[in-house]
Amino acid sequence: MMCKAGKFKRAISVLVCMTSFAVFLTYSWDLSLPGYNLWASPVCACRKCLTDGDPWFRMLINTAPQPFLSKDHNTSEVDFNWWKRLQGEKRNYTFYVGTLDRLFQIIPPIPGVVGPSPSRCRSCAVVGNSGNLKGSHYGRLIDLHDIVIRMNRGPTKGFEEDVGRKTTHRVMYPESATRLDNTTRLLFFSFKIKDLLWLQIHLENGIKSTNRGANKDLVMLLNPAFMRYVHEAWLKKKGRYPSTGFLTVALSMQMCDEVNVFGFGADKDGNWNHYFEKLGNQIRTGPHPGKQESEVIQDLHNKQKIHFFVPQ
Repeated sequence: MMCKAGKFKRAISVLVCMTSFAVFLTYSWDLSLPGYNLWASPVCACRKCLTDGDPWFRMLINTAPQPFLSKDHNTSEVDFNWWKRLQGEKRNYTFYVGTLDRLFQIIPPIPGVVGPSPSRCRSCAVVGNSGNLKGSHYGRLIDLHDIVIRMNRGPTKGFEEDVGRKTTHRVMYPESATRLDNTTRLLFFSFKIKDLLWLQIHLENGIKSTNRGANKDLVMLLNPAFMRYVHEAWLKKKGRYPSTGFLTVALSMQMCDEVNVFGFGADKDGNWNHYFEKLGNQIRTGPHPGKQESEVIQDLHNKQKIHFFVPQ
């Protein structure tokens, strides 16, 4: 027990040193404002804001397109044509825009994104599903963050000591869908029009159902232009497109002043499993540039832009 307590205290010390929690103020970031940039004036109440001290990194963040779609700001046809090749989409841009128009009759026309403030230090925990979380005792540390983003089906029940209880945002696509509670924001990553049609049907059925699987007022659609930006600016066009995990890390840097990453990579013995299931030890990255993504995350950690919690 002394070892476990010591590990947790060390982790808390790291987080406290990195974070200065401040007064919570809330106001809306209006994505409809032309030319508005989230990090045009990078001020926050953290000891060190994400974009401090590195012109290259600041420019990289500043050149990001709007990360979420809205009724008035859909992706361009050029970005759509890049996106439609990811999984061989055959339908055209007009059909895509019409599908989004119908979706925005169900979900909020402008996503609920809170902007930066000099009076606030907003911290993000990006929680992957790696087996290296098992036995980590990071649960209480993860729950201290303002925003906790989990991915796909990664559960909390039964694993609270290692992964925490709190979930504010859940990244999903149809093949990885899981039931959400009524307070969790759905960050929906679509890779084809069929995904958007699936979401539309799912939400329409949820409205009529007494046991709805997601709150339609808390749905946010990732912009295909943001996917393309991550692939080109962060990954130098390696692989066909970024993984869900790497997209989430990049997205968190648009949402938060401070980013901490948990549950990525192999466990301390080099095995590739989920903390809640065994997968076998073969690394399967598919169309994603796994090696490049790992190197970029490690480089961000080395440059103290994010903190990457590795197996102890």
